[in-house]
Amino acid sequence: MDTSVAVLVVDDYSTMRRIIKNLLNQIGFANVEEADNGATAYDKLRAQKFGLVVSDWNMEPMTGLELLKLVRADNSLKSLPFIMVTAESKTENVIAAKLAGVSNYIVKPFNAETLKAKIASVL
Repeated sequence: MDTSVAVLVVDDYSTMRRIIKNLLNQIGFANVEEADNGATAYDKLRAQKFGLVVSDWNMEPMTGLELLKLVRADNSLKSLPFIMVTAESKTENVIAAKLAGVSNYIVKPFNAETLKAKIASVL
């Protein structure tokens, strides 16, 4: 697993962004950027190179699923590993994310080991 890649953490709750960033730091990722919603994240993704996106599902004004669809439709970003984080474990959400091209899916709450395993499977 290449921990030198830049990671973009997208969540509308600053506390959750901080938690995920801390977990990423614990498992060796030092280059972690943050975005507070899908629209901000998409601008950042187009402005600089990231090796992984860890995004919340439920955000306003642009959800994680909408961000994922934009990323997959963008030729320069479509192969970017994208992990969706959500409190929802509903089957239809998992299916929607899979259909949109999500790389992996994490249900909250989770720990560093879970995050590490999910990242290792996509990097």
